Amino acid sequence: MTNIQKTEAFLRERFADCAFFREHPADGEYRLQHSYRVAHAAGEIARREGLDQEGLVIGGLLHDVGYSLPFREKDGWGEHGRMSARLVRPFLEQLDLGPKRVQEICYGIAIHVDGKADFPGENTAFALSIGDADDVDRFDAYRIYDAMEYADFRNLKIEDKRKWLREKLDWIRWRLGEKSGTETAGQMIAQRLQYQRQYYEKVLEQMERSEAISITPSSAP
Repeated sequence: MTNIQKTEAFLRERFADCAFFREHPADGEYRLQHSYRVAHAAGEIARREGLDQEGLVIGGLLHDVGYSLPFREKDGWGEHGRMSARLVRPFLEQLDLGPKRVQEICYGIAIHVDGKADFPGENTAFALSIGDADDVDRFDAYRIYDAMEYADFRNLKIEDKRKWLREKLDWIRWRLGEKSGTETAGQMIAQRLQYQRQYYEKVLEQMERSEAISITPSSAP
């Protein structure tokens, strides 16, 4: 088996053994599918930027494996990058990667949530690309559906729908001004955010036409 095949097997085993995912199979399926999409994005970034493609694909596959562990109250969601790094290090050390690559993969996984690791490392293009690949998928088309379902958008009052959409658009405008680890990642992320912005703008336009009507008189004689 190749390093990537071994990584896929490890990832699937960890998620299959997760009690939460057994109780909530849809969440487990989403997390596995998300991990594969991030790995694809990581591979594309590596290919176009001349980075370690195998290493970034492995990092993409494993970046969220910490979800297979229970989240403690004091840790919460923000800790899952560091949890993932601690969990995968012994596995990575068994692969044909070498200490330097293992360290960089672990560091990239650790910082992908909030930019912080609990061990020393450098914010190299490689390390930053794991978080960037995560963002590529998080900002893609499926997340529009996911976000609106999570917000129970269908059942919101019309004024709350407009408020939710305006807040989304404000956040997208802010995020478009943030930098990425590479030019390729920046382009991939911006493309997806622009798509989201266009979609939310169109929905907001519809919501603005959903309560009242005014007629502009015709200029025809």
